[in-house]
Amino acid sequence: MGASQPHCPATERIRAYLCTLQVLLETNSAYIRLETTAASTAQCLNSRGIPLDFNVKLDEALNRLHEEGRYRTFIDIERKVGNYPHAVWTRPDGSEQDITVWCGNDYLGMGQHDVVRDAMHEAIDATGAGSGGTRNISGTTVYHKRLEAELADLHGKEEALLFTSAYIANDATLSTLPRLFPGLIIYSDELNHASMIEGIRRNGGAKRIFKHNDLDDLRAKLAADDPASPKVIVFESVYSMDGDFGPLKELCDIADEFGALTYCDEVHAVGMYGPRGGGIAERDGLMDRIDIINGTLAKAYGVMGGYIAASAKMCDAVRSYAPGFIFTTSLPPAVAAGAAASVAFLKENQYLRDEQQTQAKILKTRLRGLGLPIVDHGSHIVPLIVGNPVHTQKMSDMLLQDHGIYVQPINFPTVPRGTERLRFTPSPVHGPQEVNALVSALDELWSHCALNRAELAG
Repeated sequence: MGASQPHCPATERIRAYLCTLQVLLETNSAYIRLETTAASTAQCLNSRGIPLDFNVKLDEALNRLHEEGRYRTFIDIERKVGNYPHAVWTRPDGSEQDITVWCGNDYLGMGQHDVVRDAMHEAIDATGAGSGGTRNISGTTVYHKRLEAELADLHGKEEALLFTSAYIANDATLSTLPRLFPGLIIYSDELNHASMIEGIRRNGGAKRIFKHNDLDDLRAKLAADDPASPKVIVFESVYSMDGDFGPLKELCDIADEFGALTYCDEVHAVGMYGPRGGGIAERDGLMDRIDIINGTLAKAYGVMGGYIAASAKMCDAVRSYAPGFIFTTSLPPAVAAGAAASVAFLKENQYLRDEQQTQAKILKTRLRGLGLPIVDHGSHIVPLIVGNPVHTQKMSDMLLQDHGIYVQPINFPTVPRGTERLRFTPSPVHGPQEVNALVSALDELWSHCALNRAELAG
């Protein structure tokens, strides 16, 4: 065996450098080839070896929406404190126009109320902007606990559990229940929110869809299943597209008959109904019969977030098992503080609910007087049926551009085809001037578009 070569540190460093340089050059060359190929063809091969152009598929999908009149656009609006429901629209050309918002979910104008803004200012000055993490990792503050206590008290429950939105609250809770109750069967109203449908779909358990508010259909489906299987009936208190109410008492009676849990989505009712804003269940004296109540802080309460209110054990189990809760950063403390202030305020101030109901009745009476096809189930929501997606979009565009009235079209899949509509949400601050302007514009445009004035049955 020959003598070993003398070790030279300088030579070793040069050799290592040259090796690294070669790797970098090869990697860069491969990246450039890949980037050039992707940019020039925007293609890949599908499972059969046929080139697939993703851009073409995206164009096809978007063009379908345009052709059906269902393509949705965002408009840039700026709300000004103290001026709601008025706002400023920035047109595509950059010019500005004053508008009146008629489709907001800030039903009572609490998003600009001093009590909410003051609480948020105080919290952000005290703690800063973000929460700092999930509820398990530094994201639980006195503001979150205060808000959950307010919500538990509102609904007469042992506890409440906060989520970043009511959508997440529904999705996370309903997808977790089968893990807590193996073999669970969920019975869901066919018009339930998309978030409820998604949560039920993802949970992997058994589900039964019953006809909207059809108690006989629900009872028949319950009777057909194994009596020993755990069950939960899932429904809403106010269905937002038609503004109709769920038959809560009768649903609770059926749940008792079959030993089922009850899950009620009150997002369009909390803050709006009941002597303290607890929703339809509070109004009808049924809160103790609803096992899980879902609510939002982004509508009547004017802020952001969602929650469930239930027993302490139920909230603890969902908190411990739901990925949508465990892995999500908690609401900013300022948002929680503003929401808590709004909930507490509306517990003591019925006049805003009364005024909102008055404005809704006035608008429905005026539109009905013109023969316009509204749907009236007695709630605060005012749907005006147009019945065609293209006409609905055109009506919305003309109201905005020619009359400074902002109301978004509601099309499929949010509502069934043929029932496309404009959906108005009057608030306590939509006064006579705003109502007169809206009614006059709708009367003019309905005639201009030669639409049917035959009234629908409520």
